[in-house]
Amino acid sequence: MINYRTRTFDQLTTDELWAIYQLRTAVFVVEQNCAYQEVDVNDRVAVHLMGVNDQNELKAYARLIPSAQEHVQIGRVVVAPSARKAGVGRQLVTQAIQTIRHQWPDVQQIDIEAQAYLQDFYASFGFQATSEVYLDTGIPHLDMVLPMKKS
Repeated sequence: MINYRTRTFDQLTTDELWAIYQLRTAVFVVEQNCAYQEVDVNDRVAVHLMGVNDQNELKAYARLIPSAQEHVQIGRVVVAPSARKAGVGRQLVTQAIQTIRHQWPDVQQIDIEAQAYLQDFYASFGFQATSEVYLDTGIPHLDMVLPMKKS
């Protein structure tokens, strides 16, 4: 079972921060063979959404980055290789959307720079493509948005 929790950068423990950087680097730099500055300034302003198993191991992660004009960006969406093919990615995105709705009740839109092969996955949550496919760190991506309906 995966349990989700959120932390601001200042609330992260050193072990949590290490686990986040370990997972992101293992997938985005090593597995995807992309040399880039994976740790960036957005880490300091993001809300970090962490999915941990019963052994307190990080299995899923996303960062939620508030921006101007009542938008929030979901970034660095990652599932550990050992947790893939079990619906954890769907859980993670669902939890990210719910967290954004709770944390930023006036949000009008959620933005994501999605890897192109995941377009249908994100579309299943209601995200709509707003750009053509482009290369980011050598990997095809596209911009997608999820308009938020006011309740």
